[in-house]
Order: sequence, then structure tokens, then C-alpha cells
Amino acid sequence: MAAEWIIILVHLLIFQGMFITKNITLGKKIKKKIRGNNIEATISIIYFSLIIVVALTISIFNISFGKLQFLPDSIAIIAGLVLLFISLVIYGASLVNLGDSWRVGVLEDQKTKLITSGIYRFTRNPYFVSYLLMFVGYTVILQNLLLLGLTIVAMFFVHNMILKEEKYLHTVHAKDFSDYINKVPRYIFI
Repeated sequence: MAAEWIIILVHLLIFQGMFITKNITLGKKIKKKIRGNNIEATISIIYFSLIIVVALTISIFNISFGKLQFLPDSIAIIAGLVLLFISLVIYGASLVNLGDSWRVGVLEDQKTKLITSGIYRFTRNPYFVSYLLMFVGYTVILQNLLLLGLTIVAMFFVHNMILKEEKYLHTVHAKDFSDYINKVPRYIFI
């Protein structure tokens, strides 16, 4: 159906539009590099791009390989739309609430403020949660086993990036970060 690829494309344009806008405006504002040269971040960006390309390819060309019909198509689209909408809300809130502390990957030579307010009162990693919701949303809409497998692997990538970031934040913010992790879950409920 045409609806799937249009939904995925529109979501992707909004999602990546927010990312690009944040990077450009913050880069101009602080006049510093905002992307770290971390191998984890680079590999994850490539892998996340692969998932997006696979989802678009499956939806545009109506590929049935890996199709796993676990919901009627109309229910899958509604459930996927809800997940994608939530991902955009969480993503937007994470970008806004981080303010000038936004970075892509760890930049060890820059100390940013520890953000614990807004969406960061509910999850320490809303940015990554939004990506996972996006991948799950695409998987639900397309009901595809290949996307499910790629999404599960993405969870490991995300978790490893988070662990690296948390190690860095602990060295920079010490007790404040320790207090924060004792109050706020890493993801949503865990």
C-alpha cells in the first residue's frame, strides 16, 4: 500500500529535519563542534541509516520478504502512527530541553550542563528512546521480520552508546550524575 511509505517518509523528514535544524542552529550559536569523532556514534549513524533505508525500500517497493502478519494492516498502521507520533514528541522535547548541551556523540573536550529537567525527569535518554520508538513504529507498520531483527540489534547499539555517554557524564558531573541516575531510569521504566 502507498500509505506505509508516505507515513515513513513524512516521519523521517520531520525527525531528520529537527535533527539538522538543531545541529545547524546550535553550531552557529556556540561556534563549536557539536559532533564527536566517536567510532560508536559513527557506526550507529550508519546502522540507523541502514534501518531507515530498509524500511523505505520495503514500503516503497512493497517487498513481501520477511512479512510477518501479526496485526491487520489497518491496526498496524494506527499502532505505528501512535508510536511514530510519540517518537516525534519525545525527540522534540529532548532537543529543546537539552538546549546548548546538545551534542552528537561524546566530546570530551567540552563540558556541558547536566540536564535533569523537562523530559529528562522521566528518562535519562529520551533522544535514544525516540529512535527506538521510530524503529519499532516502522517495524509495526510494515510487520516485517527483517526490520524486527534490525531493531533488536539497534537496541544493543543504543545501549552501548548510552553506557559510553554515562561513563563520560559520571566523570564530568560526578555526584550530581550519580544522584540523577538514582532517581531517573535509563530508558523509560528501566
